[in-house]
Amino acid sequence: MTSLRLRYSVRALVLDGADHRLLLCRFVLRQETGTRALWAAPGGGVEPGETPLAALRRELREEVGLTVAGEPPHVWHQEVADATIAPGHDGVVNDYYLVRTASFTPCAELSAAELAAENIAGTRWWPAREIADYRGPDLFSPRDLGTPLLALLAGGTPDRPVTLGR
Repeated sequence: MTSLRLRYSVRALVLDGADHRLLLCRFVLRQETGTRALWAAPGGGVEPGETPLAALRRELREEVGLTVAGEPPHVWHQEVADATIAPGHDGVVNDYYLVRTASFTPCAELSAAELAAENIAGTRWWPAREIADYRGPDLFSPRDLGTPLLALLAGGTPDRPVTLGR
């Protein structure tokens, strides 16, 4: 039996305290069929020898300029076997951590060129209900982000990470 080569990533559900808005990055993905926009939580790959929380802290500083203290709770786990998602891999594993903060204006440590090389074209604070009700052309990751997000806001931090679909 062949084992899958999965890319291990961490992502932060950055929620502002007052309005329950979620900070998402807009990724512009160029595919054979054209360009597609995808809204996803900031984060990225765990480097060899790096702990998931160290990777989360690094990615948040690089992509949105947020410094995280303490140990945010691990709230979601997602595995997607699809070779089109991460070049050179058979799919991804995303572990999501909940980071609550006051609203801020994202200011990445990475340059605009470095962000573009990672396909990041901007950020936006999204109200949870707007994510759940969105019917536009862009995609979310996970695809049904609104459902688990509203459940998290209503039910609080789970005892163990909730398993997500694609």
